[in-house]
Amino acid sequence: MKKNIDDLTVQSFGDEWSRFDQSAMGEEEARKIFQDYFSVFPWDALPAGASGFDMGCGSGRWATLVAPRVGHLHCIDPSSAIDVARSRLSAVGNVSLHQASVDDGVLPAGSQDFGYSLGVLHHVPDTAQAIRSCVAMLKPGAPFLVYLYYAMDNRGAAFRLAWQCSDHVRRLVQRLPPAPKHLVTDTIALLVYYPLARTSMLLEALGYDVSNVPLSYYRSRSWYTMRTDSRDRFGTPLEQRFTRDQVEGMMVAAGLVDIRFSDNAPYWCAVGVKR
Repeated sequence: MKKNIDDLTVQSFGDEWSRFDQSAMGEEEARKIFQDYFSVFPWDALPAGASGFDMGCGSGRWATLVAPRVGHLHCIDPSSAIDVARSRLSAVGNVSLHQASVDDGVLPAGSQDFGYSLGVLHHVPDTAQAIRSCVAMLKPGAPFLVYLYYAMDNRGAAFRLAWQCSDHVRRLVQRLPPAPKHLVTDTIALLVYYPLARTSMLLEALGYDVSNVPLSYYRSRSWYTMRTDSRDRFGTPLEQRFTRDQVEGMMVAAGLVDIRFSDNAPYWCAVGVKR
């Protein structure tokens, strides 16, 4: 059976996390972004000593905040980023690291009390199958949190047009060798992300609603985070986007019920419970 993985994308993320190991992200900013992702996650429903997984852990930036809340956390990633995570989590005793893809079956079926995958499963060829593989590792009643790039389905036509233009740029930039790719994505962060983010910050301070300004999500984010996300957004070979209905459909097909979406950016972030 062909693996549900894109080798060039895996290599790209290995390079990305080696350059942006997230050690320069401030603790306050990390906690704010973490809350953006986990705002719908049912922490109180987890059993004592819960064991779960972080699928596509990358640098381990979210694992550092999840591990203190649970019994054990399995960090899974197919790329060389697993070495970045291993170094970052070396002092954390309740974490296991696995260099594996989503369909490698690294954990037994029906064995986990929770799972999450943030900004990862839209970078595999078959996202629906990847969600099914994650849910298969959960016990009945266990929650699964997923963040997938949205298809701008809650935005206007101008917003969607801006994204379509940016996607043409991504298709060119992702072909570059690592060093020039890094230079180009940093330049995009400087000339696009930073001006729009700081303009949004100013407009918000003046009392304007900036929710429809592209990249306004970054108005309170650091320059380091803008560089990281520019590299992520424009340097990755395989990217897919989904409407809210499509995300919900894939979650239902995987056997999840009681699905709830976050009403706030980043979109779409949703949690469901295994039937």
